[in-house]
Amino acid sequence: MTEAHRGHLAMLAFSALVAGSFSLGSMAAPHIAPDALNAVRFVIASAILAVLVFSTGGVDRPALQAPWRYPVLALFLVAYFVLMFEGLKTGAPVSMAAVFTLTPMIAAGFGWLLLRQVLTGRMAIALTIGGIGALWVIFRAELSAFLAFEIGRGEMVYFVGCVAHAVYAPMVPKLNRGERPAVFTLGVLIMGAVLLLVFGYPSIMATEWAELPSIVWVTIAYTSVFASAATFLLLQYATMRIPSAKVMAYTYLTPSWVILWEMALGRPLPPMLILVGVGLTMVALGLLLKDDSQVRGRVASEG
Repeated sequence: MTEAHRGHLAMLAFSALVAGSFSLGSMAAPHIAPDALNAVRFVIASAILAVLVFSTGGVDRPALQAPWRYPVLALFLVAYFVLMFEGLKTGAPVSMAAVFTLTPMIAAGFGWLLLRQVLTGRMAIALTIGGIGALWVIFRAELSAFLAFEIGRGEMVYFVGCVAHAVYAPMVPKLNRGERPAVFTLGVLIMGAVLLLVFGYPSIMATEWAELPSIVWVTIAYTSVFASAATFLLLQYATMRIPSAKVMAYTYLTPSWVILWEMALGRPLPPMLILVGVGLTMVALGLLLKDDSQVRGRVASEG
């Protein structure tokens, strides 16, 4: 297995874990302020990753150089997660998921601006097919649902968050100086926790923690372990091996994973026509993998 293929495998796991945060987050969002929820999850995720780092060699010297890199990256991640949960308060899940599919194209633009990563013809076709497939899944193969799409406040708020998320992918290889993924991610998580504790202090103090429903604690636990510590590691691992546009292309799989999450939670199964959209996302990923096998040398220099 090539390094590029390992990067794709990491993003496959990333998309599955991120999908869980959508399903659980939509249920928890009405009960707690976004900055308060994310402050707790970042603190817990930092503690978990700190144990991992210090049990596997500790912090290496390059990680202590230019510490300004960590708050810069943390700012983008904090913005994404806070705006995601803020958007989930008012935005319809279908519309929110549609906004999320814009991330790969935005990431491709930032990948060119920051790293001069070129979007090849094959990649452009793959991103387009993946986008169509994702929209097919999001709107459950119903034209009426697509035609009724309206941009509300929640969707606009979340779009800003998606832009921040798209910037993060090319910023990682640009600012990384050879640190281990776990160490570099720990620095970002710690600074993210600091930012949230400072700016989210009023919300944290105003939250009646003892009165929160169990779904909030389940969401905090899941997002801390799987949708924070684990996904941050996977994202950094992938961004060091494949171009930003390809990294973010895996967001197209998220709606399909969400369907599986909904099934696991006992919700009604989607119509069979949904499988058409799932198939299109698989075609898109197949094109990306084929592109990697043909240009491995260039990908290594870009990543």
